[in-house]
Amino acid sequence: MLRFLKGFSLFSAAVLCAAAVPASAAGDLLVAPTRIVLDGSRGTEVVLNNIGSAPATYRISLEIKRMTALGGLDEIEEADANEAEKAALAMISFNPRRVTLPPNQPQVIRVGVRVPEGTPAGEYRAHMLFRAMPDAAPASDPAKPASSGVSIALTPIYGITIPVIVRVGELGASAEIGEARVEETVDGPAFAFDLARTGNRSVYGDIEVTRPGLAEPLLLARGIAVYPEVGQRKVSLRVPPELAAKLKGPVKIRYSEDREIGGGTIDEADRVVK
Repeated sequence: MLRFLKGFSLFSAAVLCAAAVPASAAGDLLVAPTRIVLDGSRGTEVVLNNIGSAPATYRISLEIKRMTALGGLDEIEEADANEAEKAALAMISFNPRRVTLPPNQPQVIRVGVRVPEGTPAGEYRAHMLFRAMPDAAPASDPAKPASSGVSIALTPIYGITIPVIVRVGELGASAEIGEARVEETVDGPAFAFDLARTGNRSVYGDIEVTRPGLAEPLLLARGIAVYPEVGQRKVSLRVPPELAAKLKGPVKIRYSEDREIGGGTIDEADRVVK
């Protein structure tokens, strides 16, 4: 489940370094699930729930995002989309496209897929955007004297996306964990490593970092993906300074499939973290 984060024009990608749980929350909107994979023959549902104290309206749309080598997602204008991205937009349908949710009132969004005959085998992906619609601006108070200066009113727009993936044909992929390190970022220390992907579909799963002789993992990260448009991405996980110190030295890094599909190992590697 995903929950809207408050801020000005905030948009969050649902499946990189966030918790890969069946439902998550941000702001006043709950969205479940946080990732959709379709086999090209049947659709599914997304459930929205307003946990705020007032009614809220959301507009739902599809957009194209491409992963970067740093693990981010760049928004791509439809005019600049490639053929596979345009095909994804054409395959995926959903209804309704706009909802007004009273408090604590769930709403089902039906997601369908239609794969045209002759579509080449591959993975096709679009991102479903749930955007909060701002309330109508109140009328100006006629009793209030007009100001001679310039005033600017900022209206925050909250939004979040989840990936919708359509897989056509027999696909496969594998991943390999690269060298690991602790590095300093502008936001503080981070545990970082490269994650390489081969094959014709994305990989998605959880990262677990353990140390020989310790029963509990040092670090867990859910929902780490590498999409087909990149062969390798950097994974950077922010950690507290005290954990950053503990991560240095010999560790085992395990990348495993999502627990909902069995949790099998994708790759694991022994590394000495510097």
